[in-house]
Amino acid sequence: MADDMGQKMIGQVKDLKPGRYVIIDGVPCKVVNYETSKPGKHGSAKARVTAIGIFTGAKKELVKPVDANCEIPIVDKRRGQVIADLGDRVQIMDMENYETFEMEKPSDFEIEAGKEVEYTVVMGQKMITRGR
Repeated sequence: MADDMGQKMIGQVKDLKPGRYVIIDGVPCKVVNYETSKPGKHGSAKARVTAIGIFTGAKKELVKPVDANCEIPIVDKRRGQVIADLGDRVQIMDMENYETFEMEKPSDFEIEAGKEVEYTVVMGQKMITRGR
């Protein structure tokens, strides 16, 4: 079930796996580890989810019963063309709807004007994930 802005859904903790996404403390994260404990005499099995913030890189943990609900962000992977290099920012044009916008220039790979990039949109935030 998606919320009214279409940026997140409700799922169950038991459906999380490494490589999937979850929202922990309002931060969209990618799951890197998932462990469960056995159910106790008076309780249900618990899950310990370790995840890394998509935009912050911060390590987050979530401990909940496996049948509890959790928020899952909608991750939209898109393609764009670099229009201009503005120093620490770049101007991008979306290849599908031709929208232009500025975003932070990643430091881990080279970006040139005229080249295509892949970027991710999660909960209204954008980040370049790969140059082509």
